[in-house]
Amino acid sequence: MAPTSTDKPQETRAGARKVAAVSQLSEKLSRATSAVVTDYRGLTVRQLEDLRGRLRAEGIDYIVVKNTLARRAAVDAGAAGFADVLSGPVGLAIGYGDLSAPARILFEHFRSTRTLPLVAGLAEGQVLDGNAVRTLAELPSRDVLLSRLAAALLGPLSMLAASLDSPLSTLAATLEAYRDKLAA
Repeated sequence: MAPTSTDKPQETRAGARKVAAVSQLSEKLSRATSAVVTDYRGLTVRQLEDLRGRLRAEGIDYIVVKNTLARRAAVDAGAAGFADVLSGPVGLAIGYGDLSAPARILFEHFRSTRTLPLVAGLAEGQVLDGNAVRTLAELPSRDVLLSRLAAALLGPLSMLAASLDSPLSTLAATLEAYRDKLAA
């Protein structure tokens, strides 16, 4: 069967869409602080939409993409090692802020539904296996870590201020008593 004149433009449009998809995913991966690879099999469309809504509320994109396109995008984004873990039906959760947020939300979902296992990840350019992604998921958020650091720094400073204040008030009380004694 000879190709018709309409086959060529359709192939060109499909190729252009693939190039655009790779370019868009590459741009997202290059901006990302972390990305988590999941196996999305077993999710209903409703569950997937609910999960996407929860992720979107945290500023995280969840994309189901063909592996070949995802591999090209990873290489273009400078994460060639990440391309090696993209096999099978995968969904990518791409986070731009809190490093552990994508892993934490997806791991909570996995614990409650036993669907969407965490396969691998990318955190600040480092490729992570599934166990490392679970470890990342268990880390407290950046805000919690900063508040713990502030509390750890504030405790000793408060104790120092109290210990410096105590001798000064004792000295002031002693001088006051001596002045009263001299006045009498």
